[in-house]
Amino acid sequence: MYREAKYKMSEERLKELKDELVYLQTVREKEVAQQIKEARSFGDLTENSEYDEAKTEQGKLYSKIAEIKNLVENAEIVKASSKTDSVGIGSKVTVRDLEMGVDETYEIVGSQEADPAVFRISDDSPFGKGLMERKKGESFEIEAPAGILKFKILKIE
Repeated sequence: MYREAKYKMSEERLKELKDELVYLQTVREKEVAQQIKEARSFGDLTENSEYDEAKTEQGKLYSKIAEIKNLVENAEIVKASSKTDSVGIGSKVTVRDLEMGVDETYEIVGSQEADPAVFRISDDSPFGKGLMERKKGESFEIEAPAGILKFKILKIE
C-alpha cells in the first residue's frame, strides 16, 4: 500500500503554511481571476498576451496551492528536543571541521524548515543524518562529493 510522505515541521511552520494557503485561496485567487477577466475584455484571445500571461499565472497559483495543501495534509509535527546529551531535531550543535579547524554551529530542523544559508539543516540531509543521536565529544565522518569530511561535536544545546 502506498503511503504519502510525511513532512517534518514545527507547529510554527505548519501555521505559516496554513496562513499562506488561506491567502493564496482567497486574496491571490481573486486577483488572478480579475486579471483574466480584464484580459478577456481586450477582445480576440488568440493574440492576447495579457490573457496568456494571466492563464499561466493561474496555473502557477493552482500548482502552488496543491503543493501547500499536500504539505499541510501530510505534516508531521516535531517537537524540539530538550535533551542536550545527544543530537535531535531542535538541537543546536557546534562542530569542528577536523581538516579545516573551523567551528560552526548548526540547528537541526525538519526538512520544511531547512535553510543552509543560516545554518539550519534538515535531519534528512547527509550532514543532519550524520549528526543525529551523536554525543558531545564524538567524532564522525560524512561522505560528500568532495570526499570524506571529518567532524567532532563540541557542544549540544
